[in-house]
Amino acid sequence: MTLAPTNEAQAADFIRGARVARQTLTFEGGGTRTGFGRPMQTDGTLSTRLMTGITLHEPAELVISARAGTPVAELEAALDAKGQMLPFEPMDHRAIYGGLGEPTVGGIVACAASGPRRIQAGAARDLLLGVRLVNGEGEVVKSGGRVMKNVTGLDLVKLNCGAHGTLALITEATFKVLPKVERTVTLVIEGLDDQQAMRAMTAALGSPFSVSGAAHLPAGVGAGSARTLLRLEHFRDSIDYRAGELTKLLMPFGRAGRIEESGSRDLWRCVRDVTFFAEPYDDAIWRVSVAPTHGPAVVAALRQAQLPFRYFFDWGGGLVWLACAMHDDAGAQAIRAAVGGDGHATLIRGSEDLRARVDVFQPLDPALMKITSAIKASFDPDRILNPGRMYAGV
Repeated sequence: MTLAPTNEAQAADFIRGARVARQTLTFEGGGTRTGFGRPMQTDGTLSTRLMTGITLHEPAELVISARAGTPVAELEAALDAKGQMLPFEPMDHRAIYGGLGEPTVGGIVACAASGPRRIQAGAARDLLLGVRLVNGEGEVVKSGGRVMKNVTGLDLVKLNCGAHGTLALITEATFKVLPKVERTVTLVIEGLDDQQAMRAMTAALGSPFSVSGAAHLPAGVGAGSARTLLRLEHFRDSIDYRAGELTKLLMPFGRAGRIEESGSRDLWRCVRDVTFFAEPYDDAIWRVSVAPTHGPAVVAALRQAQLPFRYFFDWGGGLVWLACAMHDDAGAQAIRAAVGGDGHATLIRGSEDLRARVDVFQPLDPALMKITSAIKASFDPDRILNPGRMYAGV
């Protein structure tokens, strides 16, 4: 059973009907992220593909709103026409999942999809100003608005960003936007090991030169030698000065080359979308979030555990992307042991069998699981919305 409402009221009717009939629902937008999360078997699918359109764009106020099924490409085209952009650079999962659909506004909110610019501009949840949603009782709820400081009490906007549709159906989202980048240049230092690259990225991010991307690609990831990437963006006239001064600052780490404009954009798109690990498709992909200085320690621990893997760093070392063979637990035990209690490891890509056997999301301690279950019950008391997508029984 597939339900495709054309508006919010109809979506609420469908959810109320499913609740009365005790039927569970999976949410779907463009179908580009269906491989994310624990596998589910539900009675039906509720698709937002017909709930499209930009409902508000105030360029002078740097605000845009759109319905959940609106393709991200449509939103970005409207912003581009006004010289604006989504600051958090949302990841496009099609490269790693091999999907053919179109990423949607609801999808980037549900998955909190943030890219390399997060270290400067903030994450998706930081730039999400407001949402409209339908909870598990079929009630339409509006939270947030058009400015940053408008929340009292429980922040429903932040709760639903990254909840993977387990709390409610997102029907509309409002984002803060920023002026479009005028120029982009990437400084590249070759041959650094992980610790040297971490020190170089830390120095660059601590400088006054507004670095908007900091990643380290070890040898074999996109090129034969290791590359440390530092991105400078925005005002055209300032780039040469900032690049020159940053190059001087980084001289102790080696001579920095430059990649300009389209080459820079293409390279960071590969970092954002993890295209380096797209193939082979039978490799599992993990997303590990830790404190930036802890990234190399995680990699060193995995080497000591003799786990075969490929990796690279984003977010100045705070995000470690890992690719492992999909044998046994695909490295789950070793990866979570390496992360310890100081981060989160999420299985982004894996077979249905693997995602059913291992924890896809970072396991929660009993106290946090109790809170998570209570929040789920407050939104969806009958547990009919994306049941078990993040945690079994939730």
